[in-house]
This record gives sequence, C-alpha cells and structure tokens, in this order.
Amino acid sequence: MRLTVFWERMRAQFGDVYAESVAKDFVLAGLGERTVDKALADGEDAKVVWRAVCETFNVPEPLR
Repeated sequence: MRLTVFWERMRAQFGDVYAESVAKDFVLAGLGERTVDKALADGEDAKVVWRAVCETFNVPEPLR
C-alpha cells in the first residue's frame, strides 16, 4: 500500500484533523506499542499499519 492511499483511508475514516491526531497520539498494541507516525518512521509497511488501525478502531469493512 502506498502512503498516499494509507493517508486517504485515514482521512476517510477519521477526517482530516482527527486522522493526524490518531497517527500522532494513539499508541497501538498491534504496532508494538508505537504510534502510527512512529511505526511509519521506523519503516513499517503502510499496509501493516493500516491493518493495526482497522483492528484498533473497528474500521468498517468497506474502508478496509
């Protein structure tokens, strides 16, 4: 998954402003107790990060 697609999905799920907050502020167990921003900065695949977001926030199936 490209980062542009990842961020499009984040904005679709959370809205422009809240998507940034989720990425910066929420620590996800599925990412090894890292935030989205930290996981991406560490080189984690965007698809893996998106799956962790989906699991944590119960993203509806059509947006997965």
